[in-house]
Amino acid sequence: MPTIVMTPTMNKLDGTLKRKAWAFIEKLTTSDDTLGLHIEPINNSVDSRVRTGRVDQQFRAVLFKIQGSGPEAYYVLHGVWNHDEAIEIAKKSRLSVNPVNGVLELVQEEPVAPPAPRAEPVQPALAASVSDAEQSVVSPDAAITPETAAEPVLRARGISLADLTDVLGIDRDLAAGAVEATSDDALSAVADRAADQVIWQGIALLEIAAGSSVLEVQQSLELERAAVALDSSDDDAVIAALQRPASRTGFSVLDDDELRRAIEEKSFDAWRVFLHPEQRDYAERRRLGPFRLSGGAGTGKTVVLIHRARSLARANPDARILVTTYTRNLADALKADLLRLDPSIVLALKLGEPGVFVTGIDAVAAAVLRDASDLSGAAREVLGVDAAGVAKRTNKNEWTDALESAGQNLPTDARSVPFLQAEYALIVLPNRITSREEYWKARRPGRGVKLDRAKRSAVWDVVETYRRRSRLDGSIDFEEAPALAAAALERSGQHLCDHVLVDEGQDLTPTRWQLLRALVESGPDDLFIAEDSQQRIYGRQVVLGRYGIGIVGRSRRLTLNYRTTAENLAFAVGVLSGASFTDVENTEAVSAGYRSARRGPEPLLIGTETVSEELQAAADLVAGWLNDGLEPETVAVLTRDQRQRHFVMEGLRERGVQAREVDAGEAGVGLPLVMTMHRAKGTEFSNVLLFGLGARAMPSPVATKGLTDSDLEDALLRERSLLYVAATRARDQLACTWNGERTRLLPEAAEH
Repeated sequence: MPTIVMTPTMNKLDGTLKRKAWAFIEKLTTSDDTLGLHIEPINNSVDSRVRTGRVDQQFRAVLFKIQGSGPEAYYVLHGVWNHDEAIEIAKKSRLSVNPVNGVLELVQEEPVAPPAPRAEPVQPALAASVSDAEQSVVSPDAAITPETAAEPVLRARGISLADLTDVLGIDRDLAAGAVEATSDDALSAVADRAADQVIWQGIALLEIAAGSSVLEVQQSLELERAAVALDSSDDDAVIAALQRPASRTGFSVLDDDELRRAIEEKSFDAWRVFLHPEQRDYAERRRLGPFRLSGGAGTGKTVVLIHRARSLARANPDARILVTTYTRNLADALKADLLRLDPSIVLALKLGEPGVFVTGIDAVAAAVLRDASDLSGAAREVLGVDAAGVAKRTNKNEWTDALESAGQNLPTDARSVPFLQAEYALIVLPNRITSREEYWKARRPGRGVKLDRAKRSAVWDVVETYRRRSRLDGSIDFEEAPALAAAALERSGQHLCDHVLVDEGQDLTPTRWQLLRALVESGPDDLFIAEDSQQRIYGRQVVLGRYGIGIVGRSRRLTLNYRTTAENLAFAVGVLSGASFTDVENTEAVSAGYRSARRGPEPLLIGTETVSEELQAAADLVAGWLNDGLEPETVAVLTRDQRQRHFVMEGLRERGVQAREVDAGEAGVGLPLVMTMHRAKGTEFSNVLLFGLGARAMPSPVATKGLTDSDLEDALLRERSLLYVAATRARDQLACTWNGERTRLLPEAAEH
């Protein structure tokens, strides 16, 4: 069976042609002599290995046959075009091994024309020993005018043409354009052009444009220098070049199972198979202990996590692998992505069974509690009682009632439900405090409000009242459940998982981290954590080292954004500016260095006088996007809360725009979607409208009411993070509307 190698061009086929292309590939996997394929070489081509094959009467596939010394051939599928266009593309297409780094490239060259009739040579007026592009770099100061006087960006950073060509191996013309660029935009434009030609070179220039050094790019793309000069005409050299990490950004070698699934599904989902070398390394390399992968929205953390789950399952089919996250919606999305990546993967039906079990963290806690053998002991350890009801969740009003009943002696800055809930979740439960004396001695890092012994006693009065009322009701709350589950596992000495993979880890609370730590024994590949502290929209800031998860020195950061355009990314990062975020290692989380692989239109910022005008602007935008040909499901309107979501739905409907209101667990079919910013996490759309960004709506008055100074600061960070998450849902066009005064969380920019 031949080896099939895909290129990104194959992902650009439309539905009907895609199905025909897969039928062609299915025949090709049997034999290139299969009736009807018509695999034929092309005369006067720049690469003797290029072929065309018949997809149907109108379309031809362009592919390369690489025989090598092995028994089976490799077929590199370049793309499918109309017959005449395919012939012309085939003539100019060549597989080349980069002489500097041994990376395989698919390049376009003009065929050598037949020799012309001999004529007398014409003496040039001025001989030149280098090309025009080279000359402009070698002699940059020639003919300087005021318009060209700006210093090139890379030269100011000490990066030369030779660094790009002789060290990295970038094409000389592209490198020349890069070193001549006098602005970041011009440099990014060269990177865009490079990505259209050779993907790894585009990525390399994009990283250079974002501030990476030549050495950092070498390390990121694993651009080892070729040990010997490689002959591009040698098939074995081409096959060897395919294995280079940077080659895999532009070529994907499908194994038999992947090929079979791809044929059966007739799918070319590029994200499944084309990974940046850094991403592939994080997905496949084995680790000695917990590992944390951070990165901004759209940098591919979840893609890496999904690939890693598959890699672990393939390495050991009997392994018990848990993939979990904070919300049920995101867990459902993870399971769907995992099955799209590998429909043959074995999904466990329950926690602790071989296979991959995908579920939300609170469902994990419930599952552990259902099967726990010593709940009474766990309850004594965590809550100070002999037993606790675990099937029922505590009413959300119990803290309010406890505060009213026992909070008379509380100091002013501790007399609020949000403060008491946070104190309970961050201090009391994770430290398993069951008495007043233990609370007196407990450390309270990061809590802001200072409490002496008398004040702590007043807080403990409320905690005792809350616990007593909950026990009488036979319930536990959502923070107590994972705390009890963790204690039950620790007491049993059992570990229900061999590997635990956590997505959106920044939203988990201390007791949930304790549960995750208790699920898997410390050791190789125990915990893999994908998180971005700047997307924390639920939980509070947590330091993992306090809960037995040591990730210091075991963290890496992704910075290349694959989803959001550079314009939208700059806007979203602007939302975070001026705020200080701390990550799970208790160090400052930074947004500097993030860069996008795509460019697009500037965000639209539309301020109106009245809410009616804002609704009309929203309706006009959505209708315009649909009239431009966007698929309805790729358009979304995001709101701060559910009340506003329903209000927008009614407003759009009154103005003739039909949409679908999305609640938990729902998906849209055939209509634009209206959902809350929280619900939109984990999704992406072509065009996104953020509605209601007025000063009275964001920060949310409900989310910030009655908070202490420290809790208010944390709540404002979550509001910024929420707006950042919402803004990064847009792949192409982002728009923001408000009426009256706009929120101070928006970055400074001109209104349109």
